[in-house]
Amino acid sequence: MAAAKEKEKKEKALDKMTAKELRELALTLPGIVGVHAMNKAELIGTIKEAQGITDEKTKKSEIDVRSLKVKIGELKGKRETAKTDGKIKLADSLRRRISNLKKRSRRASSSSA
Repeated sequence: MAAAKEKEKKEKALDKMTAKELRELALTLPGIVGVHAMNKAELIGTIKEAQGITDEKTKKSEIDVRSLKVKIGELKGKRETAKTDGKIKLADSLRRRISNLKKRSRRASSSSA
């Protein structure tokens, strides 16, 4: 009975574990490669996939910070070309879109941390 209580204490929810703890857990599971290059969200997803755990789908979709940053980079390039071509209204609208994407990426990173 005491062993069961110790096991319950050791097993935390994956979301509550630190990235370091998740990496250690992932290293013990077979078939997971590139653990040290993954961030916390990627580690949780990979571990759940390896253990066969399915997530309950929520109405909010997961926002990937990396994809948002790629979009921001593309829009910055378009904004620079618009500025050099003298399209001020287009450059201003792109500036607002970049700002909104930055806000979304900040919210997404703070909610996943």
